[in-house]
Amino acid sequence: MCCRYWTDESPELREIVEEMNRSPLAGRWRNTTGIKTYGEVRPADVVPVIAPDRHGARAVYPMKWGYTGYSGKSLLINARIETAAVKPTFRDDWARHRCAVPASWYYEWEHLTGADGKTKTGDKFMIQPKGADMTWLGGLYRIENGLPVFVVLTREPGESIRFIHDRMPFILPGDCVGGWVRPDADPTAFLDRALTDMVFEKA
Repeated sequence: MCCRYWTDESPELREIVEEMNRSPLAGRWRNTTGIKTYGEVRPADVVPVIAPDRHGARAVYPMKWGYTGYSGKSLLINARIETAAVKPTFRDDWARHRCAVPASWYYEWEHLTGADGKTKTGDKFMIQPKGADMTWLGGLYRIENGLPVFVVLTREPGESIRFIHDRMPFILPGDCVGGWVRPDADPTAFLDRALTDMVFEKA
């Protein structure tokens, strides 16, 4: 799963933040929960996200991380890429409401199985694609109460990080972001382009 990530104040991310700040939605979010632009991002934070504009072209909007759960209290922060196309909560958004979340890296905690068979939490790791300056987390979005919210898609992990966790985010190459968010694109065409060769270090 993915429940934390980090954004550095890099030139590319600064440009994304500046574009987000020009969105009329930025003022609406600042009047309620505020917006997180850099640093460690957690569920329920409002952050810059790439999504299509009304013409289907790539644009930047502030979105809150997490769909409201069935109880109205919990947040759904991840969606399994293997079932997103058929799950009632995600299938419409899989078809037409896809987004990409810019990050420097994401965090994951090592999951260890004890002698009693129970899973325990181990070290915290910083993880990013090998040779990449940006980590593009593929996601889905929808509108709740007039404002956009998103979830991060997850998949089986690459071999290099399988020892840490049995899931990882669906990570896009940078040159796929614009195509991924287009409402008329076939999302299955991007599945084989996912980045799984990761580098990591303890946080």
